[in-house]
Amino acid sequence: MPSEKILNQKKAKVEELSEKFKKANMIILTEYRGITVEDDTKLRAQIREEQNEYCVVKNSTIVHALKTAGIEGIDTLEGPTAVVIGYGDYVAPAKAVYDYAKDHEFYTIKAGIMDGKVIDVAEVKKLASLPSKDTLYSMLASALLGNIRNLAVVLDQAREKQAENA
Repeated sequence: MPSEKILNQKKAKVEELSEKFKKANMIILTEYRGITVEDDTKLRAQIREEQNEYCVVKNSTIVHALKTAGIEGIDTLEGPTAVVIGYGDYVAPAKAVYDYAKDHEFYTIKAGIMDGKVIDVAEVKKLASLPSKDTLYSMLASALLGNIRNLAVVLDQAREKQAENA
């Protein structure tokens, strides 16, 4: 039987992870078996670049933390699990993990959690195929500029026509 000190450490780890899960808008669970230290470092750096987190945690800790955070739908996990926790952009963590998994067949996505709801691997892949938030903003800005430009042309033509009629 574990000592009280060990139990308290485990409870603290579950509580810490649970708080992160509550703040996250995107959580991706992956199987990282076979990843090299060099590749792991690159993947972690890419994920952290977007202000997200990547950590390896025991499955039992993940399951307890999910339950503590009020997230239902994942009762057991098998195999080594890495957790990607996204706090801002939904697409960035999904894209980072999916792109890595495409190039490394041993690295697989187990499940995703978006806004506290469990989503399957196919939904994570769909998210990964969307443009990033910055790209979407740029597309929106271009569309708005085009509309403003068209409005300016129409207004100029109306002004010219009104000047001709006067």
